Amino acid sequence: MRFGFIYPGDDPVVAVELAALAERSGWDAFFVWEGIWATDPWSVLAAAAVRTDAIRLGTMLTPVPRRRPWELASQAATVDRLSGGRVILSAGLGVPQTAEERFWLFEDDPGRRERAERLDESLDLIERLWRRDASGFDGRHWRMRPTERLIPPPPVQQPRIPTWVVGVWPAPKSMRRVARYDGWIPNYAPPGTPVTPEAPGYTPAVAAEAIAWLRDERARLGLADRPFDVTQEGTTGGTDAAADAARVRPWAEAGATWWLEADWSVTPDRIADYARTRIAAGPPRW
Repeated sequence: MRFGFIYPGDDPVVAVELAALAERSGWDAFFVWEGIWATDPWSVLAAAAVRTDAIRLGTMLTPVPRRRPWELASQAATVDRLSGGRVILSAGLGVPQTAEERFWLFEDDPGRRERAERLDESLDLIERLWRRDASGFDGRHWRMRPTERLIPPPPVQQPRIPTWVVGVWPAPKSMRRVARYDGWIPNYAPPGTPVTPEAPGYTPAVAAEAIAWLRDERARLGLADRPFDVTQEGTTGGTDAAADAARVRPWAEAGATWWLEADWSVTPDRIADYARTRIAAGPPRW
């Protein structure tokens, strides 16, 4: 299992400092959140890229249907080149208006169905752009005219920057999308319940069932031999190694490959101190 830290704050100077601290403290990845009217995460990650050497860098997560895919493709590829191939793109639908109104200050929520369509089209177009495929694109939501001029260089990582996708277990359509990419960011919604990131009842046993399904689906797609990650987000204290291991180990045994340390309950005035202290304590390895 590898270990990433999600910085819940919005100070870009602190974020860059923390990325370097995370690398020195043994973390495998450092993530920043992406909003709509917020600190720009890709500028922060670009600065972090030139202050670090090995740690992976990414968003947690990018609301892809809210972004212009060519701009997102350009930003991610730029940071990937600056970092020497260390970017992870975490992709989701974007929160529904009922869950987070501050994300819908400038537009109306088109609904889950259209956001899902935009996610599929955007990921398809972004991957083509990373391959420098400028032959054109004609989707329902996005279009590209063919061109042979000023095609930017590709990201370091090929055939694409590793892309982790939010998937709702056990929704087949959502999970089939995940299986085509490079990692699963779990949501859980048993039939008849609303989709929430922290749905009660999501246990390591449920995760193991979903991971087995993903393995079978990837084998059916001919992708069984390609790397695939499964994330689990949670909070550990960093002061009691045994307690932290007891918290994390069951998810590793279920098949999760990344533990993402996050505490979204920290108040703004405490975020910097919390993050410095928790990062310096190191990841919950055992």
